[in-house]
Amino acid sequence: MSERLITLIGGSGFIGRHLVRRLAAQGYRIRVGVRRPEKAKFLQPLGDVGQIVPVQVNVRDDTTVLAAVSGAWGVVNLVGVLRNSGHQTFNEIHAGGPGRVGRLARMAAVERLVQISALGASAESASNYAQSKAEGENALKAEFPSATIIRPSLVFGPEDQFFNRFAAMAALSPFLPLFGDSLSGADAGTTKFQPVYVGDVAAAIAECLADDATAGQTFELGGPRVYTFRELMELVLAYTGRRRLLMPVAFSVASVGAAVLEMMPQAPLTRDQLKLLRIDNVCDGLPGLAELGVSPTPVEAVVPEFLARFRKGGRAVEA
Repeated sequence: MSERLITLIGGSGFIGRHLVRRLAAQGYRIRVGVRRPEKAKFLQPLGDVGQIVPVQVNVRDDTTVLAAVSGAWGVVNLVGVLRNSGHQTFNEIHAGGPGRVGRLARMAAVERLVQISALGASAESASNYAQSKAEGENALKAEFPSATIIRPSLVFGPEDQFFNRFAAMAALSPFLPLFGDSLSGADAGTTKFQPVYVGDVAAAIAECLADDATAGQTFELGGPRVYTFRELMELVLAYTGRRRLLMPVAFSVASVGAAVLEMMPQAPLTRDQLKLLRIDNVCDGLPGLAELGVSPTPVEAVVPEFLARFRKGGRAVEA
């Protein structure tokens, strides 16, 4: 495997850092394509000297993408944004990026290409995020038909932006929100999720690179259990040792607040994210972790450990 070079576009992010560790252990040479290579140097100790090399890549620019994929046996596109910010928009990154990566990877004679999309990607979605993910998948297929597409559900792990965000909120706020359509709160917190562990996602990506039979397929990645949003908030409180009110908030009311919050540089909530929270985020019949030989990791096996820092005194949950 040591002769095979893998380019990870967006490889310094949440999923990318776990994937780098796994691929390095398997002996691949890894080129980590990021906009600011100096910020990816923390990945280099995960492999041998010279095994992991950060390079400058802007997924909106043909020249840097072509340079990053040239000479690579495999490419994984992990680039994604949670909100529009400057030139980093859903249209530029999610819709335009995959087609560009596919076209230039084909020109560079790349053999294997894996695209990280999102569960719920759909042209019919009310969310611009989900629409742009679907548009990117279609653009990629047109340029690189043998690409493998991976759609993970809510991804959790030590650096995630879900459990950590709500745990931080619980440490400061007297309540956690439960969103719903009804002003009475009757349906608050009923949206369903199937959280998947970041290590399992990395294992699935590595398997897709190694197994030619996955070429051209789409995989949905979810964990072993489906939770409601309310149940996830209850877990956050249990694992952080906090007693907080779970307050029903109508989407119509939350949308007003999100319209203000999304103007902040690091917006904690946007109206588009609220649209995603209206839709169940669970696997729907496509191949998944089982078909890739990955045993899903339960939330309960991982989350208590990394949320321990939010407990008073940083104490871990007692058995």
